[in-house]
Amino acid sequence: MQHFALTIIGRDRPGIVSQVTELLYRDGFNIADSSCSILGGQFSMILLISNPEISTKEQFSNSFKSLEETNLSVYIRTLKPGGEIRPELEGELCMISVYGADKPGIVYQVAKELGDRNINITDLNTKLIGDKLKPVYVMMLEAMLPEGSEIEDVEEWMNELKKKLRVDISVRSLAAMEL
Repeated sequence: MQHFALTIIGRDRPGIVSQVTELLYRDGFNIADSSCSILGGQFSMILLISNPEISTKEQFSNSFKSLEETNLSVYIRTLKPGGEIRPELEGELCMISVYGADKPGIVYQVAKELGDRNINITDLNTKLIGDKLKPVYVMMLEAMLPEGSEIEDVEEWMNELKKKLRVDISVRSLAAMEL
């Protein structure tokens, strides 16, 4: 079955998720994976979708005209076979939180430290919180530690970066719950 990546971007307002998923539901699509967020004042959404009766994006791209009429941008990408399958990641899942004064380079330097140590970032979100006079930059990363790495190792590696960036960095395990 062919899978597609559907990306929606536009000025945030209530009802976008409902509007998009209603169109997908009416056209018989299944949502395999999704992520939605508000970035600044912009809503962003990416979904991996499929429909057993649809093999090309041209067969359904007109379905989203009503979204474009409400000033949302719609992009559809055909995925290569297997692009919808989440790889089996070995290791321990953890949450890394970064808090500090807003300045360029925080995301890059934390991501570089993790990448250099073969730690896979599986989710990343940033926000400015607080007020205009004292904004606080917040970054939350979900990451997969490779076999043999421990939470304490990551905390130790991050100590030097904490000092250099003058931010607080904490690491905690996200032990999976079995249902």
